[in-house]
Amino acid sequence: MGTLENVPGSKKPSGMEVTGMPDGSGSVRRRLYRAPLLVAGAVTMVVAIWGGLIRIGWAAPVPAPAAIESHGPLMVSGFLGILISLERAVGIGKGWVYAAPLMAVLFAVLTLAGTLPPGMAALPGVFAALILCAAYATVIRESPSRHLWVMAIGAACWLAGNILYALGWPVFRVVHWWAGFLVLTIVGERLELNRFLRPSPWTWPLFLAATGTVLGGYLTGLAVPAAGDRISGAGYLMLAGWLGHYDVVRHTVRGEGLPKFVAICLMSGFVWLALGGVILLGWSPLVAGPMYDAALHAIFLGFVFSMIFGHAPIIFPAILELPIRFRTLAYLPLLLLNITLALRIAGDWFLSQTLREWGALGSAAAILFYFLVTASSLRRNRPE
Repeated sequence: MGTLENVPGSKKPSGMEVTGMPDGSGSVRRRLYRAPLLVAGAVTMVVAIWGGLIRIGWAAPVPAPAAIESHGPLMVSGFLGILISLERAVGIGKGWVYAAPLMAVLFAVLTLAGTLPPGMAALPGVFAALILCAAYATVIRESPSRHLWVMAIGAACWLAGNILYALGWPVFRVVHWWAGFLVLTIVGERLELNRFLRPSPWTWPLFLAATGTVLGGYLTGLAVPAAGDRISGAGYLMLAGWLGHYDVVRHTVRGEGLPKFVAICLMSGFVWLALGGVILLGWSPLVAGPMYDAALHAIFLGFVFSMIFGHAPIIFPAILELPIRFRTLAYLPLLLLNITLALRIAGDWFLSQTLREWGALGSAAAILFYFLVTASSLRRNRPE
């Protein structure tokens, strides 16, 4: 989810130079157009989470009807689309790539406004993904590498999902492609860092087998959804096992400060990815209902947000060119996220609406708490 230039034992992704800390007026100018995009992403996230809480059963004022029915699309193609494409635009350093997060913002605005037919409102999401794919193609042409190919395939999954969504496909058929966007983006970055461990001859073949199984599941699901779910579930299990065995976090978890925190975040995410794979294997086809909720939130909330928690102290300073000091207070929202997500999935398993509602509310609180901790660290600390 982010550039790991400040983590010991890591390196900036090939072909993606990251701007450093403040350099005077240039840094201020860059913040003037990056910060509003981050704010737009944060607002989209809050509104989408708010809609999700109403959707699960909490009584609250409705910010916009679409915030309830489009909770998932707003989180993926809105908030996460803005965040990931903005981070890529900063890393690649080409002005035209900023059109991707701008299109993701427009997607969120049009979706929440609800004044256009869903297919037309979804078109900016298609353009955002298309621009991101073009950005990866540019970088790969200049500096080809395996991890960039994997992340480019993830962007292609986002494009495929957004096209299907714009064509009117139901979310339960589209959501796997969106998962591919997030999972492959994250896993591609972990693959890039893996080379620091002197990987064994089996590392790359096993990685190809796992990612190939995930993609095979998505493609199979276009024709046979139940089989596609099971195949992609098996692929998630394989990826979680690969990450648990080969990822650099096995070593950085013994460190201190931010590297240790990142490692703990990632390791918890691997567990949630494996659980999502188990649920897809055992309960497909998943169209709606408790186990559908459990599978999606194990992957999108447990895996993806664990990665965001781990990388936010690195992503945000790089985007805003502001210093940050890691604070151990960040462990509290991470713990809360894991406990409350487990509570929600227990509610899905035992058909307890009370557990589901409180688990969802606790996870929302954990996310907001974490970003407040990160924002306050950016604002109050000076470079060491």
